[in-house]
Amino acid sequence: MQQPVQPGETTPSRIRERLTQVQERLSTFARTCERDPVDIQLIAVSKTRPAEEIRVAFEAGQRAFGENYLQEALPKIRELADLPIEWHFIGRIQSNKTRDIAARFHWVHALASAKHARRLSEQRPGELPPLQVCIQVNISGEASKGGVAPEETAELARLVATLPRLRLRGLMTMPPAGSSEAEQHRIFGALRTLRDQLNAEEGLELDSLSMGMSGDMEAAVCEGATMVRIGTAIFGPRQ
Repeated sequence: MQQPVQPGETTPSRIRERLTQVQERLSTFARTCERDPVDIQLIAVSKTRPAEEIRVAFEAGQRAFGENYLQEALPKIRELADLPIEWHFIGRIQSNKTRDIAARFHWVHALASAKHARRLSEQRPGELPPLQVCIQVNISGEASKGGVAPEETAELARLVATLPRLRLRGLMTMPPAGSSEAEQHRIFGALRTLRDQLNAEEGLELDSLSMGMSGDMEAAVCEGATMVRIGTAIFGPRQ
């Protein structure tokens, strides 16, 4: 069996090995839960990582990368403009940053307000396809977490579905740090149930669940994640 890569190592070969290990784990979890691995997209979370490490992961086959901070992401997007990377904005949205988010990213995972939804739609360049978005839902009710309450999600979803330059794809959530495996399953399962309710009751066609990170990927996959956001397990400890 392949030996685990040591977390502190960040050489190109180690990044490639870690990426392979994450892909193998993802496939194993999917098969264990009787799911097809091809239905789950791996988002490599590259916040705090330099452009050259993203290039290494891209050359190893990774295509989708997630960034949390716009001011950090924009230089990397420019430096890697020669690569057909699919960029995902996964951090909290600030009103003064919506124009660049709308213009530079393919996906937004943490939409949580009508104001930001309208701004993103208005500022999405007309020559680009609609911006793919997920609504962030605060399933756990943590005061420190962003996102809308589950009971407020339908109202925001109805609005987003009417905006011409956005395409509502699904929902996103994060469990509290240090959650037990049972709690992870509860939170991820609740998000899946909410997605299904919105489709049935609101006539939506949501196909995406953005949930699962390095420490809770298995529970997320078993509860129906279609996108998992993995950073540390690929790039090593955050810089």
